Amino acid sequence: MTTAFITHPDCLNHINPAGHPEQVARLESILHTLSAPQYDALLRVDAPMAEEDHILLAHPSEHLSAIKAAAPRHGTCALDADTHMSTGSLRAAYRGVGGNIKAVDMVISGAATNAFCAMRPPGHHAEKATPMGFCLFGNVVIAAKHALENHGLSRVAIVDFDVHHGNGTQDLVWQDERILFCSTHQMPLYPGSGAAHETGAHNNILNVPLKPYADGSDLRAAFEDEILPALERHAPELILISAGFDAHTADPLANLDFTEADFAWATRALCEFANLHCGGRVVSTLEGGYDLQALAASTAAHVTVLMEQ
Repeated sequence: MTTAFITHPDCLNHINPAGHPEQVARLESILHTLSAPQYDALLRVDAPMAEEDHILLAHPSEHLSAIKAAAPRHGTCALDADTHMSTGSLRAAYRGVGGNIKAVDMVISGAATNAFCAMRPPGHHAEKATPMGFCLFGNVVIAAKHALENHGLSRVAIVDFDVHHGNGTQDLVWQDERILFCSTHQMPLYPGSGAAHETGAHNNILNVPLKPYADGSDLRAAFEDEILPALERHAPELILISAGFDAHTADPLANLDFTEADFAWATRALCEFANLHCGGRVVSTLEGGYDLQALAASTAAHVTVLMEQ
């Protein structure tokens, strides 16, 4: 048994305008770092293309049609001030969904112990019918719903430690009592959602907002006092992680003070929970992280813990 590392070259063909923080170099830095010999044991898997039925697990057909219609034949186009598409973006987004579907399939079947999906564009800001925050489709929610609908699971949990609140994930799971969504994030900060009183239609959402300049001790307190007890109550059969690394102290887009060691601690806490309660089944997918050196080092720390399982 091993850790599956799922990605695809198509994800390098999603091109944002010059100066945009969500750049091709993000994935290139991760691929370079994880090419070192200590990562030879990773089970490297090409992400397949998603089927449209996968996307429709979380999004209405009108959203999928709008994204397909917006895809440019030349150059780039802006869906909003932050979210862009190039000629390669649609294939990259389909790979992002397909990679997460593949990860769930492998982990539930036992083909891998756990999995990390190095995909872009990210997904946790994409709402039901609104692309935003660099995101087109809700990758992690689609994976969660696939596990429930196609693998017979009854309960899953999504844990998001990106510095920005996953408003899209929250929107997509608000009415689904089978999915627990737990999030740590800086507040105030984009997108403005994620207050503690936002708890979902079935008390299935736990937001733990952190003040600017919160550090690893605050992350540990959030996990130990709130997130891990919530996971115990929900009793998920699979843990999905929205692994954003922009809460790193070096990241230019926010003001939390996490380090690689903090991301490793959070990953280990979730893996230990999964080992005790859901057969070690963990699927993680890349979200944010915009300082290239910090992103690569944090991803390496995260994947190293997954491999230790």
